[in-house]
Amino acid sequence: MSGNSPYRIFDVTLAAKRLLSPHMMRLTFAGADVTDMATHAPDQRIKLFFPRADGQLPSLPDSPDWYDIYRSVPPSERVPMRTYTIRHLRAARGEVDVDFVLHGETGPASKWALNADIGDFIQICAPGRRFEGECGGYEWKPPADVGQVLLIADETALPAAAGIIEMMASWPAPPATQAFLEVPERADRLDLPHFDGLDLHWLVRDAEGRQAGFGELMVQAAGRARLPTTAAAGPADTALADVDIDQDVLWDRAEQTDSPFYGWVAGETGAVSQIRQFLIKDKAIDRRQLNLMGYWRQGRIRE
Repeated sequence: MSGNSPYRIFDVTLAAKRLLSPHMMRLTFAGADVTDMATHAPDQRIKLFFPRADGQLPSLPDSPDWYDIYRSVPPSERVPMRTYTIRHLRAARGEVDVDFVLHGETGPASKWALNADIGDFIQICAPGRRFEGECGGYEWKPPADVGQVLLIADETALPAAAGIIEMMASWPAPPATQAFLEVPERADRLDLPHFDGLDLHWLVRDAEGRQAGFGELMVQAAGRARLPTTAAAGPADTALADVDIDQDVLWDRAEQTDSPFYGWVAGETGAVSQIRQFLIKDKAIDRRQLNLMGYWRQGRIRE
């Protein structure tokens, strides 16, 4: 395919599976065309297409109108599509790692990850290496002089958050970073790199006989985070557009500012909505410094 389209369809097969924790599995996909795949940030989003329940394999063409073709199929006949994050890309070897949250066989992605065998086929829509413009599909764009970072994520956003931490650890002078990462149980805490200035907190929902709700600990963490004062944050804009979190996607993108503070929050939409209200309305943090992303909504299926 030419380089005129930012995203393209890749045919891949499962090359390896590795359980990282009770609720996280790393799947490595391989394909000849993966040499032409690209990633532009540690939170680079991609689409994965899984076989239908009847075994029908995905067969999207590698063409710029792939989404129109996908949407032209009646919903009951489409192959399942889900959004994931590129965890590691080894383009020269034709390999890409994707970390899956495991939640039993309650959804097509988790079910496929648990049961797939080496050599099983899926398709991935990801950035193409030959496209020369801005492809989008990622929000981690901190200012060049970032000095303070706030990360809040649940397990669905953990692959992206972990990649962000790894990236900052490689910088000569990483910013002071607070990271609050919510996971189902203690064994789901991953081994992440440390750097001077990193204040990492694992938020375990099933701890000491108490089961916290999805996102509950994320919201509590926002309340105890060290935040810049309004004066340091710049002009406050506390007006918030209403978002119907049961119908709409909550997705506030940060903008480039001169402030050294930068926030990246992702996870269950209800929790992210509460954090959004708290940071912007209660604490008067400049909305331009915040990425606030509802990766999923409890009780809802989102493609």
